[in-house]
Amino acid sequence: MKAWVLHDIGDFRLEDVAEPVIGEDEVLVQVKAAGICGSDIPRVFQTGAHRHPLVIGHEFSGVVTETGAKVSGDWKGKPVGVFPLIPCGQCLPCQRKLYEMCRNYGYLGSRRDGGFAEYVAVPAANLLELPKTVTFEEAAMLEPMAVAVHAMRRLSFSGTDTVAVCGLGTIGLLLVMFLKEAGVENILAIGNKEFQKQAILGLGLSQEQFFDSRKPDMREKFLAATGGAGADVYFECVGKNATFAQAVEDTAAAGRICLVGNPYSDMALDKQTYWKILRNQLTVTGTWNSSFTQDPGDDWHYVLKCLAHEKITPSGLISHRLSLEELGKGFGIMRDKTEDYIKIMVRLNSCNSSDRSAHSLR
Repeated sequence: MKAWVLHDIGDFRLEDVAEPVIGEDEVLVQVKAAGICGSDIPRVFQTGAHRHPLVIGHEFSGVVTETGAKVSGDWKGKPVGVFPLIPCGQCLPCQRKLYEMCRNYGYLGSRRDGGFAEYVAVPAANLLELPKTVTFEEAAMLEPMAVAVHAMRRLSFSGTDTVAVCGLGTIGLLLVMFLKEAGVENILAIGNKEFQKQAILGLGLSQEQFFDSRKPDMREKFLAATGGAGADVYFECVGKNATFAQAVEDTAAAGRICLVGNPYSDMALDKQTYWKILRNQLTVTGTWNSSFTQDPGDDWHYVLKCLAHEKITPSGLISHRLSLEELGKGFGIMRDKTEDYIKIMVRLNSCNSSDRSAHSLR
């Protein structure tokens, strides 16, 4: 099969490799769609992966073509989304079904071969069957959507609260989408690119709800939109010292802050910011990954229900659709910022953006 293999930092190649051999608790998934995550860029060009060589890619969907000896044959031929984190099942978080915080996990696309390939071996326990109304592209966005939902559910809020989202990459935009679906009306979105503004408008927000952080009067306008009090709830989706300090400064007394963005560098807490947290009695929490427990109330099932009932339309955030052979182009766009992008999607094995006929193998 063809697969993109990361051999070392900066050494990322499309190659012919052997198809995966599945274990008794695994299935073979023919990949139909795979998205490039922002975390894939430093993995390829800066930090490398946990092992090399490695097929990366953790946002993907496909069809089960083969089942292991201990897996029900009923899975064969079914369209699936894939939870990429493989919990150990033994540590304390796993015993509490907090699998996203597993202390000894595997991970498809960073610790085990992932989805930038024609086929991938997946534990059957990590599968989520797709309804016929959900496309492969939508299913390949289940992982970032679940991450956004997990962050949203980390904080309590009401429909009347003022909720700010700072950082309008894929997760930030998806967070806005789910906040709207949850009934929040007063959403304030902070970005720094014109195409982010257009994306926000496409999600149903008004121009008055977008704040361009490049403008010198941005904070003045932001505070005016909150009546001078600040946001009741603030999602920081950037991961920089300046934006964290801004979140603390612009959150209302007794407000809640959720730190969503992966840090770009070391994070420092200056005295003034620390004082602000104390004096305003702010709640500051972190979020990590998403919950997948196979229970109807976990993050992945929450997202799937929204998709199945067409309450959300994430396909509108797909800015590029590429073939597997063109994947390197997508990485170049994201690394060098040569084009505006939101979600870059790779389509494989006859997948197209309107493919809803997943129940038959082709």
